[in-house]
Amino acid sequence: MSAKGKHRRPKQNPITRRLAFAGTGTAALALPLIGATTAGAAETTAAPAAHSVAAAATYSVVAGDTLSKIASAHSLSGGWEQLYAANRTAIGSDPSVIRPGQTLKIGTLAKAGTKAAPAAAASKTGVKTAANADAKSYPDNLDGWIRESLDVMARHGIPGSYNGIHRNVMRESSGNPRAINNWDSNAAAGIPSKGLLQVIDPTFRAYHVPGTPLDSYDPVANITAACNYAAARYGSIDNVNGAY
Repeated sequence: MSAKGKHRRPKQNPITRRLAFAGTGTAALALPLIGATTAGAAETTAAPAAHSVAAAATYSVVAGDTLSKIASAHSLSGGWEQLYAANRTAIGSDPSVIRPGQTLKIGTLAKAGTKAAPAAAASKTGVKTAANADAKSYPDNLDGWIRESLDVMARHGIPGSYNGIHRNVMRESSGNPRAINNWDSNAAAGIPSKGLLQVIDPTFRAYHVPGTPLDSYDPVANITAACNYAAARYGSIDNVNGAY
């Protein structure tokens, strides 16, 4: 989105559905039994099962983190919204702004008095672990950002293809998610175009897709919002072949 800039005036966001997140709980692990080594030992009353200690699970923010990435990495059932709600006091009013070194609460490791899980529960844990292993992951590069955006777009009914997105990204930013236009009419108006598909902040906010970070520099959020805008104005990002 370069040059004229008038196309960036936000329209009503056609997306009204919120992205639902499916999460998994933390399963308990079975503790191995210690075998007796003598006949006398075999008659000894077994020691009571160990109890886990309650502890708050926290995460220390590092450079490049977003709430969306942290929530995904820790399989939070409510996604970044849950993470933000639990840490709103520490983060402030803007969930897109987190700083390296901040400590965020991401849940609890175990409840006090919880006993070790029996063998049957342990077998279920194995099933859940296998299911988690099948969860889709994306490389942290342009290919991965486009593919993740396409999956988000598919869930929201936003049209667009890999080639259409890639072509426009390379024209607008050469694949640099931190690209910014400081020279055109939008920049002069104080709302420079940003990110992979060069979106100004008003357009990003108007066409932001729920479930992606509220950060116009976030590559997945930037692509998805731009494609949402292009769908409303041109029918699809695939129909965009120049300044839009």
